[in-house]
Amino acid sequence: MARGTVMASDRGATAGGAIAARSVPATRFLDPRGFLADFHASTAFGATPGGGLDRQAGTPDHGRVRDWFQELAESAGFTVRTDRIGNIFALLELVPGAPFVLVGSHTDSQPRGGRFDGPYGVVAALHAASAVRSAVDRGELHPAFNLAVVDWFNEEGSRFGPSIMGSSVFTGAIDVHTALSTTDQDGVSVADALEATGRLGEALDLDVAAYGEIHIEQGRRLEESGIDIGVVRGNWTAQKLRIRVIGEQSHAGTLLAYRKDALLPAAKIVSLVNDLAGDYAASDFLSSVAQFDVTPNTPSVIASRVDLILDIRGRHHSDVANARAEITRRLTELAAEHAADIEIDEFVLRPRREFSAAGVRLAREAAESEGLSVLLMDTLIGHDSVAMNQRHPTVMLFLPSKDGASHCEREFSSDADMVKGLRALTAVLSRLVRHDLR
Repeated sequence: MARGTVMASDRGATAGGAIAARSVPATRFLDPRGFLADFHASTAFGATPGGGLDRQAGTPDHGRVRDWFQELAESAGFTVRTDRIGNIFALLELVPGAPFVLVGSHTDSQPRGGRFDGPYGVVAALHAASAVRSAVDRGELHPAFNLAVVDWFNEEGSRFGPSIMGSSVFTGAIDVHTALSTTDQDGVSVADALEATGRLGEALDLDVAAYGEIHIEQGRRLEESGIDIGVVRGNWTAQKLRIRVIGEQSHAGTLLAYRKDALLPAAKIVSLVNDLAGDYAASDFLSSVAQFDVTPNTPSVIASRVDLILDIRGRHHSDVANARAEITRRLTELAAEHAADIEIDEFVLRPRREFSAAGVRLAREAAESEGLSVLLMDTLIGHDSVAMNQRHPTVMLFLPSKDGASHCEREFSSDADMVKGLRALTAVLSRLVRHDLR
């Protein structure tokens, strides 16, 4: 049996004190209106004027929504634990001593990001797990496993890199000490941010039977096809490269022949990466520069250094590997052309991996049992489910995104689609607690 071993604490109080659990009628967690009310309440923390969210990992607003989640989970009868990397687990014991089926997502956001990416999956997971528990209490469902709703820390990676940090620490892909010592641009460490929000925990050892997650698609496939639910078959390979171009700071009045400008070759890298996508099938490959930082970035000064993060994604691992080799070759040429030093560091590599075939069948049957149409699809984007799928049987569902917009304030999924997703997730969870996919 695969285990996820991390460090956890009994509670996740804010710096100002603990949260008192309150009594909430059980019917709230069985009524779609209760789910929608809770989801929309979650979006008040870090809300932006444009209707989005700005609550990066470990910020005060992120801490407040996580405290709200703990209070809601405890009111529903869950026992809440927080591990050392800040993952929050709301535990529900149905079969003493049995492994846990984990289900959840994340509550952190990108700067001026959307309010559906992540939080929807956390709130839906809590309501779906509560519905399963109710079915068990009524004697309608006989589980083999326990349940845990999880809010993973730092899925987005916008403040602390890399992304999907909490789930990667949980699976052992990232060392917990390395993650805790990671700093943001202001020098604040992950450990500092977790301590400030009351989420620096202790040991938690969970025996995991399976993991489930529902998420907005962040694409147009479901909306354009008119299909209710996506079931993920596998993830694309994702390669991120950290590039540093080093020149020499000088006055903007310096003659061109005497400059060692880091910005000019860096700009050519942006164009190179964009053009690279033209060498591959548009439906199978993506490339972009996801971050661009100029030093000293001030008027009348030639840049001494530019830091970039290149993002390459492909359906086929070989395409990504070939693209990386081509980029390396072209950067060598650029360095020689501009007398600049160019450093390349492999920041993230997530190879393509199929999701559990048995889990895909289970999810499809579960959604169709609710009268929902299903599309089998890949995910082009990294999620906590991608990290979990490296070690545990994983099921991932998508629901439609308006215009495919995401990581922006106009990100949107309708209440009707969110309720369909909740129904699908509840049906999946009802099966996962009975069937062993390992």
